[in-house]
Amino acid sequence: MTTKETLPPRLTTTAGAPVADNQNSLTAGLRGPVLMQDWQLIEKLAHQNRERIPERVVHAKGWGAHGVLRITGDISHLTCAAALQPGAETPMIARFSTVAGEMGAADHERDVRGFALKFYTQEGNWDLVGNNTPVFFVRDPMKFPDFIHTQKRHPRTNLRSTTAMWDFWSLTPESLHQVTMLFSDRGLPVSPVHMNGYGSHAYSLWTSGGARVWVKFHFKTRQGHRHYTNAEAREVVGRTREGYQEALFGAIEAGEFPQWTVQVQIMTQPQAEAFPFNPFDLTKVWPHAEFPPIEIGVLELNRNPDNYFTEIEQLAFSPSNVVRGIGHSPDRMLQGRIFSYADAHRYRLGTHYEALPVNRPRCPVHHYHKDGAMRFFENATNPDAYYEPNSFDGPRQDPSFAEPLLDLQGPAGRFDHRDSIDDFTQPRALFLLFDQAQKARLFDNIAESMRGVPADIAERQIGLFQQVHPEFGAGVCAALDELDPQF
Repeated sequence: MTTKETLPPRLTTTAGAPVADNQNSLTAGLRGPVLMQDWQLIEKLAHQNRERIPERVVHAKGWGAHGVLRITGDISHLTCAAALQPGAETPMIARFSTVAGEMGAADHERDVRGFALKFYTQEGNWDLVGNNTPVFFVRDPMKFPDFIHTQKRHPRTNLRSTTAMWDFWSLTPESLHQVTMLFSDRGLPVSPVHMNGYGSHAYSLWTSGGARVWVKFHFKTRQGHRHYTNAEAREVVGRTREGYQEALFGAIEAGEFPQWTVQVQIMTQPQAEAFPFNPFDLTKVWPHAEFPPIEIGVLELNRNPDNYFTEIEQLAFSPSNVVRGIGHSPDRMLQGRIFSYADAHRYRLGTHYEALPVNRPRCPVHHYHKDGAMRFFENATNPDAYYEPNSFDGPRQDPSFAEPLLDLQGPAGRFDHRDSIDDFTQPRALFLLFDQAQKARLFDNIAESMRGVPADIAERQIGLFQQVHPEFGAGVCAALDELDPQF
């Protein structure tokens, strides 16, 4: 028999009023129309209309979980960041995603995967927003909106356009490195736990003494690399469109916590000045032979969200979130993302998106951004201290957290980022790492994607592949001929 102590809680409206009947609308008689005065019904219908928020412009389809960063190495001589000190354990949350697909897209599509991490450090949140590849398609943020347009739907047909994609890529040689990765085996990971993650950009580490080095972050999967062919992925999508969510959620629910080895590459300022190309170019990698990865810790995911919407859909990352000991770099794309990510969240989630539970820092927060839509947090400071400086003991600056000066200023101008740039050597080195079977799959994947693309665009792209390596261009050409002998 149910006792009073075990009775479920009383249903209420959002204002807390108890609900007497949640089964029947208020009507004028048994068969009469519904009355507008049924405020319970209106509240339910109005809330349903607002249950969804705008999906992310890119990275709309995603999967995430909570975890921890454990530091086992020692780079304390390079940074004063609390989360990177030996023995530090920092709670965090991760979100993986595809780039192009909408919320309802299938998980197993050939696409770059987002690899975004939020660390709740004792000195504020640190967000590392990267991909499963160490490079990207473009190196200047001016071209990012144009590139994303090619990944989205055509304004007239409302269909994805391979013509737009290959037209842009064939006119953008800097994309060759990323295109080669995307159409290689690693372009279709079996699940989020079977792929690497990269901070991709160059960041900086700095010490309390003012010393600075440049750094790249790597997260190497301990589950091993596993990838599908296009045909295998189509078979999976025929069974489920949610394969990534099933794999990630299922593994953690079963206690099989995925892990990644955390590594850093370090470059000094003298090394950067002597480097043969721009070390802050997002289309390039730092050679491991010259800048060997240093293992510093382990990233583990060990808890599924209790509510996907509040903990993953409302999760908001931005490269602007850095902490003492970690800084930015002159990477053009990074500079653009510092603005665009936070701006996207203010539009999608609201002015106070960082006060939402999943985004809220785990350390004390004191600022003067008090008003605006959805101002839902309590005022924890003296109400007279609503400006700065003030005489009412309001929050004050602390110069001890100041980042060392970044002395890279030069004359202002729109400098051509393609001037005298080699966009072929690194894709060539990657291509030469592939065995014959991997090359054959690369050629077939590209040819399948280029089917139906106008001949002049395809020929222009093949010309770029030939500059990477003659075998590359010839292989794609042969694969296209096999698909369409009239090409």
